[in-house]
Amino acid sequence: MKKYFSLVLFAHSIFALPFAFIGFFLATTSNDLNFSLIKFILMLLCMVFARNAAMAFNRYIDRDIDILNPRTSNRDIPAGKVSPKQAIVFTMINCIGFVIACYFINPLCFYLSPVALLIILGYSYTKRFTALCHLVLGLGLGLAPLGAYLVVTGSFDIVPVLYSLAVIFWVSGFDIIYALQDEEFDKAKDLYSIPAFFGKKRALRISEIFHVFSAIFVIIPVYYMSFGWLYYLGVIFYIALLTYQHIIISPTDLRRVNRAFMTTNGIASVVFAIFFLLDIWIQK
Repeated sequence: MKKYFSLVLFAHSIFALPFAFIGFFLATTSNDLNFSLIKFILMLLCMVFARNAAMAFNRYIDRDIDILNPRTSNRDIPAGKVSPKQAIVFTMINCIGFVIACYFINPLCFYLSPVALLIILGYSYTKRFTALCHLVLGLGLGLAPLGAYLVVTGSFDIVPVLYSLAVIFWVSGFDIIYALQDEEFDKAKDLYSIPAFFGKKRALRISEIFHVFSAIFVIIPVYYMSFGWLYYLGVIFYIALLTYQHIIISPTDLRRVNRAFMTTNGIASVVFAIFFLLDIWIQK
């Protein structure tokens, strides 16, 4: 199990999972529904299965690229810790688990499960033909708040869509920052990314624009729901951390990319979710 946790980088679940909690408890409180432990567990299972499938499949598809890139040559498949066959079997098991969990949630989640899998697995191919791959990754993680909302209600609503848009632009923005490390490698191997297409300086500007959009989409829900001061504090903290990662990164200094990518964004999602949950709990 340890090697499979390494394969799927389980710690990266910290990005989308807090927003799944937001979508789940938003649905429960805004629709005056009782908390369902069964649905909550099924939601968590869907998150785990989807994350495992997406990461394992990405490692499987990128194995020939990863072995050539000094930054990624020590990943599990190039390093021989996990075989390609093991990775694809692991992917299939998690895809099946995801669909089964969706079946037991409600018909809408079950019908949409193949669409979700198409998005999160299809991302692995996008770097081979479009620089918009970052937005596809953002879309995959952006399904979390809306999907969790659907688990509870089985219907769509504007507020969870807004949070999904916030995640899409947030993830796309920090993935561009992460991709700065591979600009020259991507160009040499005819791979597509915004840094490879536009260069580091313009890529950072695009990342900033995406993060401005993310900030806007966490603010807009205040026009649809009644929030207290804790939510506004969470928004301020979230925007401050988005800003911070652009302060510590420059086109000529990428030494703190990992701090911006993992630490800062992980804290941003967790703290924002905590403030959101505390706010709706107090108001309830």
